[in-house]
Amino acid sequence: MKRAFFLLCFTVFCLESLFSQNYGVDIPTFEYRGTFECGRQPKQVLFSPDSRYIVLPLLDGDGFDIFDVQNERMTRQHVVCPESEKTGYAEGLFIPEKNAFLVSQMTTGTLYEYSYPGFEYRRAIPTGGNWSKFIAWSAETGMLAVSNWISNDVSLIDYETGTLVRKLKTGQAPRGLWFLEEGREIISLSFEGGVIEKFDCSTGKRLNVISIQNAAMRHIVVNRAETKAYISDMYYRSVYVVDLATFKIEKTVKVFNNPNTIDLIKDRWLCVSCRGPNNPEDYTLRSPKDGKIYVFDTVDMSEYFIIDGGNQPTGLDVSPDDRYLCFSNFQDDNIELYNLWQRWGD
Repeated sequence: MKRAFFLLCFTVFCLESLFSQNYGVDIPTFEYRGTFECGRQPKQVLFSPDSRYIVLPLLDGDGFDIFDVQNERMTRQHVVCPESEKTGYAEGLFIPEKNAFLVSQMTTGTLYEYSYPGFEYRRAIPTGGNWSKFIAWSAETGMLAVSNWISNDVSLIDYETGTLVRKLKTGQAPRGLWFLEEGREIISLSFEGGVIEKFDCSTGKRLNVISIQNAAMRHIVVNRAETKAYISDMYYRSVYVVDLATFKIEKTVKVFNNPNTIDLIKDRWLCVSCRGPNNPEDYTLRSPKDGKIYVFDTVDMSEYFIIDGGNQPTGLDVSPDDRYLCFSNFQDDNIELYNLWQRWGD
């Protein structure tokens, strides 16, 4: 009798836990829509603010491609940027309140601005850094941040004037960036220095640091409440959950080889593109195994779903309306698109 009563209580507890976590919460499912060819080496994918288009900066191309989501076709392939012969277009950023799209070119240390809608060329913004990659935006301060891979610093740039305001000296090969506290602070990830750093944007002072020997930090996303940061580490095949109040790693989850870009669905479901193992001859060549996309439930960081990718899934983005997931296969020169149909939690 006692055993039966215990089992009944335990079952009720488990059902209550499941109910409290998932009732009234949209749970994503993943419906494959197709694989679509693009230009050479798509480094990143970005949905437009209205979720109508996907933009693909091309590392080995002369600019970026534009994919029409509804019609499933490239509307403008190879938008040619200034200095196109130098290639090296790495990352992009939409700024909806400025009707703007920016793309970085590593080889010239320059941002190129285009209108959105329309993608009409506006101007070039020099970063003042060497091998510029990731771009972040603070609407509150009107400031752009750009990580400079070789000069080991982050450029803070006034958007309106395009002038360099300040440089933040970082660990080696800074990559991912995220503004916090209404643009007063910023987190920078060091790919070769193994550090996660937080800076005061007005003074340049480093406020906090997490150091992990040999780590190769790549990308960061932060939840809306700014309580948790999720960070990919390519060296240790890990994603770190950082408590932003204490600035300490509270949880580590293991993934497939070389986790790259990450993003959140509905502020809860964490998607992680994993490039796969390096080619033993040269990491820039095709991987011996195709990559994977992991999806975690950030409530407990349990593994929720895995998507088989192509060769070196690198760029990844969730549309602003949470209806689509897209990732790029860097060595296959294509992108894969999924619908995120929702069902009510059990």
